Amino acid sequence: MLVAIVGRPNVGKSTLFNRLTGTKQAIVHDEPGVTRDRVYGTVEWNGRRVDMVDTGGFVPRSAERFDAAVREQVDIAIEDADVILFVVDVTTGLTDLDDEMAQKLRAAETPVLVVANKADNEERRWMASEFYQLGLGEVYPVSSTNGIGTGELLDALVEELPPEPDDDGIDERTRIAVVGRPNVGKSSLINAILGHERSIVTEVSGTTRDAVHSEVRFEGEELVLVDTAGLRKRAKVKENVEFYAALRSERAIREGDVCVLLLDATVGLENQDIRVLKQAEEKQKGMVIAVNKWDLVPKDSTTAKRYEEYFQQMLETLDHVPIVFVSAVTRQRVYRLLDVALKVAKERRKRIDTSTLNDVVQQAVAAHHPPTWRGNYVEIKYATQVETEPPVFVFFCNHPQGVKTSYKRYLENKLRDAFGFEGVPLVLKFKEK
Repeated sequence: MLVAIVGRPNVGKSTLFNRLTGTKQAIVHDEPGVTRDRVYGTVEWNGRRVDMVDTGGFVPRSAERFDAAVREQVDIAIEDADVILFVVDVTTGLTDLDDEMAQKLRAAETPVLVVANKADNEERRWMASEFYQLGLGEVYPVSSTNGIGTGELLDALVEELPPEPDDDGIDERTRIAVVGRPNVGKSSLINAILGHERSIVTEVSGTTRDAVHSEVRFEGEELVLVDTAGLRKRAKVKENVEFYAALRSERAIREGDVCVLLLDATVGLENQDIRVLKQAEEKQKGMVIAVNKWDLVPKDSTTAKRYEEYFQQMLETLDHVPIVFVSAVTRQRVYRLLDVALKVAKERRKRIDTSTLNDVVQQAVAAHHPPTWRGNYVEIKYATQVETEPPVFVFFCNHPQGVKTSYKRYLENKLRDAFGFEGVPLVLKFKEK
C-alpha cells in the first residue's frame, strides 16, 4: 500500500510527512521547494502499515518550473498511490493551483483526503471549511507542527485503504525484482527470459505501462519476475522522472527476495545504481548485478575481468555481489542470470549449525583479537545463527559496545570466506554474556 502526499509548495507537506511517520527525514524550511531528497517512510495506525512518500522531492531546482512540476505530482500520484493526501494551507486559503490540482483529482478513481494544514487554533479550523469548494468530500483540519487533528486524519486514511490480502496461502515462490535506470533494458530482459513480448519495449525510455509480474518455471522452480514500470503519462520535468523511477525501484525491491540491478554495459556504474544496491542491502534482500548490452562491447580475453575489477572497486563493501554479463537482444546468459539469482535466494535461506559456526568464529578471533575497549579485553564467547532470510548471527561477548564497525566487517568477511553467502546481506548482532 502506498500513500502519496501532494500539494503546492510551502503548504507543509514535509512537516505532515514527518509527523505521520514519526521521523525527521524531510528537510523543513519556509522557502518553497526546499525538499530535494527522495523521502519514503512507513505509517502504522490501527493495525495497518502503509508506505508513505513525500512528493516535496518532485520540486525542480529552477523556480520558474514549480507549477509544471506540481501539476505532474498529481498525475504521478494518481497513477501510483492507493490513497492521496492533498495538502492545502488554511492561512493562505484556496488558490488557483489548488483548484487546478483538485480538478485532476476529482476525475481520478484514487481516494483523496483533503488535509487543511496549519489549523492550529479554533479560528483556523473554522477557516478550513472553505476547502469544501474543491468538491473532494470531507476536509480534515490539522496542524502538522503540533499534531492537532492527525489522529482523525489517520482514522480516515485507514478507512480508505483497500482490504489487506488474505495471507492464508503462503506464497513460497522466489520473487526476483529487476531494477535499474530508465532504458537499460529491463523489459527486454524479462521478455528474453519469458520468450515472448510480455512488456512493451521501444527505444524510448519509460514506456513500460504497468508494473509487470510475470510467472515463469525454471529448472523445476516457480519464479515471479517483478518488472518496474515507467510513466504512463510521460513526465516532462527531469526531477519528476527521476523521483518516479526511484519510487518504483523502491517498491520493487520491497516486493522481491532477490534484486537484480540491470546496468548498461556501454554506460557503466553510476551513483544512482549504487544507491539502488544500498537500498536492497538496507532491506536485506539478495543482490545480483546484470550487465546488459554486452553484445555491444568490443571484447578481448580480459574484458570481463576488467569490468568485474572496476565494479568491485566502485562497490567497496558490496564486492560480494555476483556479476553476470548478459544481452537481452541475443539472450546471451539470460538463463545463467536466473541460475545466479536462484543461488543467491538459496544462500539467503542458508542456516549454519552452531558448532561449525563457532569453529570459524574462534579461529577468526584467535587470528585477530578485537581491540580493547576502555582498557578491557573484548572476549567473544560464542555465536549462533538465529534467523534466515536474511541470515542473522548473534555474537555473545563481555563488552558488545566495544566491537567496532571495522571488526564487525572483519567477522563478516570471515563468515563469507567460510560459508559463501554470495550476494546476501548478513546481520551481525552483539549481546552481553
